[in-house]
Amino acid sequence: MSRNLSCSQIVAEAIGIEMERDERIVVLGEDVGAIGGVFGATRDLQRRFGDKRVRDMPISEMAFTGMGVGLAMAGYRPIVEVMFADFIGACLEQVYNAMAKIPFMSGGTMRMPMVLKTAGGCIGSAAQHSQCLWGLFAHLPGMKVVTPGSPYDYKGLMASALEGEDPVVYIEHQSQMSKKAATFRHGAEVPAERYTVPIGKAAVARQGRDLTLVTLSACVEQSLEAAETLFSEHIDVEVVDLRTVVPMDIETVAGSVARTQRLLVVDEDYLSFGVSGEVVARVVELLGTTAVKQVGRHGNPDVPVPAAKTLEDAVLPRAGSIANAVRRMAAAS
Repeated sequence: MSRNLSCSQIVAEAIGIEMERDERIVVLGEDVGAIGGVFGATRDLQRRFGDKRVRDMPISEMAFTGMGVGLAMAGYRPIVEVMFADFIGACLEQVYNAMAKIPFMSGGTMRMPMVLKTAGGCIGSAAQHSQCLWGLFAHLPGMKVVTPGSPYDYKGLMASALEGEDPVVYIEHQSQMSKKAATFRHGAEVPAERYTVPIGKAAVARQGRDLTLVTLSACVEQSLEAAETLFSEHIDVEVVDLRTVVPMDIETVAGSVARTQRLLVVDEDYLSFGVSGEVVARVVELLGTTAVKQVGRHGNPDVPVPAAKTLEDAVLPRAGSIANAVRRMAAAS
């Protein structure tokens, strides 16, 4: 039976378990203390562990991200929360020139066990608070990029991120933070005890025979809803949840495509120069052009996300538009 926690409660539970296990873990960010984070994903942690381990920071992302880098170099295991992925521009220097590169530039002698936790995705908050940007993080070498899309993965991937020695960007989806576990089609059961989900291992969220739909984050649920509709039309879609962008489990994806021979990548991030193109390229490189009969991509058509919710829904992948993308591919086959 599902405990029916919200995803933000699940993340807070995961962090609390890890902080009990390892006293080197500290949390830094704006409003992470008494308020418990903008989405409640650090709720109650300051009361439990004190304000030295859960610290509210001033509105200076560059400063407290740099503090996190320094703490990681000094032997701590910081979680640095940047409220929205859109704000990464305010501290990008510390992320891609320090957090990502110091382990390489030190020849591996200096580790960076640091988690940059942020929220991406769209909830009607307009262009400056609605970007996913996992494609941007993935393009910058040196960091793992984690994109949970189910309650089970929110907890297990956070545990894995905090026990490793590498820098990890952990991207929640804004629309899922208040969503209850029982409402999910995939990964709704979340054990109370500690567990891990391996970083770099995709999951088949739904088996199918006609087409492989590869997606991530909140688009997993949208894709599963679309797949249910399409099944009644005799189109059987296999849905693969990437779970993590870096490392990318292209073997699981390619194994599915080798059976279905058709690939659609659904991504809420920008369409050009991002995850969708990377998945297609890697699959074709691995399987060869003769093994794949059709490829397609469905994502944000390279426009800033509109403020109006109706316009937001018009430019982003939703269950209806995903189903239509599959129908177009089926009609052309």
